[in-house]
Amino acid sequence: SSQLSSLPLQILLYVNGIYYTFYFLATLAMIIYKSQVFSYPDDFLAPDLAVLFLMAILEVPRLYLGFKGNLTEAEGPLGLSLGLTVGSVVLCVYLLLWQTYVLWADVLLNAVLLAAYGLESGLKVTAIAAFVS
Repeated sequence: SSQLSSLPLQILLYVNGIYYTFYFLATLAMIIYKSQVFSYPDDFLAPDLAVLFLMAILEVPRLYLGFKGNLTEAEGPLGLSLGLTVGSVVLCVYLLLWQTYVLWADVLLNAVLLAAYGLESGLKVTAIAAFVS
């Protein structure tokens, strides 16, 4: 039998896990910075923080299911991971376009994360296709 799991996907999942840790800490620091420097309305601070923490909560099962699905060559966990990626993309777009203040660093961090999500999704679809056939 041949091995169908994707090495590029596995590497990207690993790198994305490291990058997301950096992304979370940098975005949290920027939200704290913006709340101190700018007149950040209290009504908008909570939703921005909630989106960031919800995204962090989604990231753990997304990466776990991606690792598990790829290594066990199971399309179910990989498909669930792909579905969670869609949710993470929506939250990332919120932080890119609709949070109260968007700095150039926010744009840069979110653009890199969206690019990684896009590449990862393509590799997941390819891996799922290989597992099914």
